[in-house]
Amino acid sequence: MQQKKGGFRLADRVADIEPFRVVEVLTRARELAAAGGDIVNLAVGAPDFITAAPIVEAGRKALADGHTDYSQALGLPELREALSQHYRVEYGLDIPARRIVITPGASGALLLLSALLLNPGDGMLLADPGYPCNRHFMRLVEGRGQLVPVAADTRYQLNAAQVAAHWQANTVGAMVASPANPTGTALSFAELSALSAAVRGQGGHLIVDEIYHGLTYDGPSRSVLEVDPQAFVVNSFSKYFGMTGWRLGWLVAPEEAIAGLEKLAQNLFISMSTMAQHAALACFEPATRAILEERRAIFGQRRDFLLPALENLGFEVPCKPDGAFYIYANASRFTDNAEALCWQLLEDHGVALTPGIDFGHAGAHTHLRFSYATGMERLEVAVERLAKVLR
Repeated sequence: MQQKKGGFRLADRVADIEPFRVVEVLTRARELAAAGGDIVNLAVGAPDFITAAPIVEAGRKALADGHTDYSQALGLPELREALSQHYRVEYGLDIPARRIVITPGASGALLLLSALLLNPGDGMLLADPGYPCNRHFMRLVEGRGQLVPVAADTRYQLNAAQVAAHWQANTVGAMVASPANPTGTALSFAELSALSAAVRGQGGHLIVDEIYHGLTYDGPSRSVLEVDPQAFVVNSFSKYFGMTGWRLGWLVAPEEAIAGLEKLAQNLFISMSTMAQHAALACFEPATRAILEERRAIFGQRRDFLLPALENLGFEVPCKPDGAFYIYANASRFTDNAEALCWQLLEDHGVALTPGIDFGHAGAHTHLRFSYATGMERLEVAVERLAKVLR
């Protein structure tokens, strides 16, 4: 137990959970902007578009109609059915609504899975670099993320051979993301199949973060559920559907896990935002999907501008991102302290980026994450400012 000055005590886990550095960067960027600075924000991991009008109107109607009470712990039946139909249309999969759990953001799904699968001392294999909160959720329930260094040779993804090499006596599963944060790389059908076989061969659970599905630019994403019906899938209404502040996600789980998830959800959340769930029903309407597809095309155009621009500046990007809205760039030509460079670019030149140290340890001090979730004109300004500094 940590003891603070004056006898104030904190649990040990607080020290073990690292700060989310991108939030610190964003906070400082807002301070500089409020003081009159012109800040180009390439750090934020959220769409810059406001929530599509049909979704907003559905939310307003839900409020006007008095949908302000608790929903069921697993979510509105209508929304679970809509997601079941979504899997049928998008992937050709028959995922019964009873296997779909609505959660307060993808973060709620990650917390549920950590509590469901990890006993104290258990571990879960995670790619390094990867989304940092995953291992912190596991620490919260006294488990731990077992970080596996990955690099360009596997497109920064955990693969079957690494699962076999890094599996430990206390490992209970592996978690991957496709497309991934911070790299934007996705797993192919063959890679998902091999991963599933490797994890199942160890008697473990496979979790796949699919929250950037829909935001791919060179072809559709493949869901792990196409090859492994027993996998756990985490998804969100925040990215493709653009509902970041509504805090709504979902989880697809094996039927054997649903009772446990419901019990945990009852205790941890009671229910999700009822009005947000009613709003989300509009996500699947043709008019909404047309808006979202237009936005997806714009994200693709931004990637295709920023990627060669960064390479021309001298950054190395060995793996072209398949999706999401990130480019994970090697800045070793310029620095061996990417975090210091990140803060210098923000404070002195008005460009906000995320340091690699936010995502793990492997190569962290020489990498930066660029987000292209901002308009093309601002991306052009950022490239101009970087050129002046780095050249």
